[in-house]
Amino acid sequence: MEIPLSVYENFLKQAEQIAELKQQIQWLMEQFRLAKRKQFGASSEQTDNEQLCLFNEAEQTADLTVPEPETTEVKAHYRRKTRLTTDKLPEDLPVETIEHELPIEARICPDCGCPLHKMGEDIREELKIIPAKAVIVRHVRHVYACRHCEESSDRVPIVKAEMPKPVIKGGFASPESVAHIAVQKFVMGSPLYRQEQEWAQSGILLSRQTMSNWLIRACEDWLEPIYQEMKRQLCNHQVLHADETTLQVLHEDGKPAQSKSYMWLYRTSGEAKRQIVLYDYQRDRKHIRPKDFLEDFSGFLHADGYDGYHKLPDRITVVGCWAHLRRKFDEALQTLPKDKRKSSDAAKGIAYCDRLFHLEKQFTLLTPEDRLKEREQQSKPVVEAFYAWVGSLRELPKTLMGKAIHYAQSQRMYLVRYLLDGRLEISNNRAENAIRPFVMGRKNWLFSNTPNGAKASAIYYSLIVSARENGLVPFEYLTKIFTEAPNGADVENLMPWGACPLI
Repeated sequence: MEIPLSVYENFLKQAEQIAELKQQIQWLMEQFRLAKRKQFGASSEQTDNEQLCLFNEAEQTADLTVPEPETTEVKAHYRRKTRLTTDKLPEDLPVETIEHELPIEARICPDCGCPLHKMGEDIREELKIIPAKAVIVRHVRHVYACRHCEESSDRVPIVKAEMPKPVIKGGFASPESVAHIAVQKFVMGSPLYRQEQEWAQSGILLSRQTMSNWLIRACEDWLEPIYQEMKRQLCNHQVLHADETTLQVLHEDGKPAQSKSYMWLYRTSGEAKRQIVLYDYQRDRKHIRPKDFLEDFSGFLHADGYDGYHKLPDRITVVGCWAHLRRKFDEALQTLPKDKRKSSDAAKGIAYCDRLFHLEKQFTLLTPEDRLKEREQQSKPVVEAFYAWVGSLRELPKTLMGKAIHYAQSQRMYLVRYLLDGRLEISNNRAENAIRPFVMGRKNWLFSNTPNGAKASAIYYSLIVSARENGLVPFEYLTKIFTEAPNGADVENLMPWGACPLI
């Protein structure tokens, strides 16, 4: 049967349009399922037990880092079932004892009328919460003069007693009050307006503007020198992590209030004895920001797939993140119908990534040298098998699976670099976990008013998160700084691994 050429060409054109529309429908359905999961589904990326696993050997589920449990022989007995709880009170918590006794006249036996004696005690413990209490600390500085010189000399020496310098000259802020306000905002996520309301309930009229001025002034005078010393020590390490997130600054020159600024994060890796976490506020996401911050750094830098990190100087070797790659496959998996997930290519990609992460868990207690050897023997073959499998796939580039494949191929030179050194890590999760306190706080206070406020926030978060990483209590640490720094304490003695109470 013969048909005109124009009809045939029209048929081919329609077939091409139909294929394109099908691809668009598939892409839209993927976006719909992904958005639905982000809004209503669990945010965990943990592998489902029913998900396909390419590695079924016993070592897949083994955990060499967990010691074998000790077994002891016990006698059979019955015990009252108690409620499982993780609540635990510290042993050194002060105890307030209240005695409940019978009056002397009531200590008579109800049967025979003879006196009663104490035979035991019933004890019940409660946790008593005492709300924050504010007091005025009045510093009285005594001034001395010489009576003899007053009577016989034209010059009278005046001697004053020593008195500690205040955290803010000319203000009524104490080290504890500034530390408390900072911890409430940067640890507990309580905005200044909410703290203002809380103080008002106690009859203290302390405006948010005053609290903001205290935080910025204390930061500029006492925290910034510590921050700069931490930055110098950070750049002396050979392995670092980096990440960034958005921030809104309302009054920034040359930018509308709705525009995005960025909070960059740089931190030490797990091999460091002293953990340093630094936040850096910048008005944009240009690659010159990490370049300028890491001007004195040379070594390995863990990062995500953002192209700005790949433009850093040659002295910095960027290491990719397998957690980001796994997330791409997981997003593709979640858009599939549940009955098709187990045998999908997305599940296979996740299985390869899970195998590599499982191996890293087994290498946790090894030295960097031994870890490097084990990676060469066990991890490298899995990586090579993964990329051989990826190369055999044919997916449309605009689909989520196609994007996952593209990410794996385009980031290959960075993803495989963790095999070069035993000190390196398979993911950049360390940086993502460190930037989470800022992200959680941002959900509460939403924005910074000025660039100075954003810069102060970066410094406060740097010292507070670093203190927590080193096992210190943020309130006690900041109180120590605001007490000792105005009185000439050396910066090195105020680093976030000093002698402060442990958490």
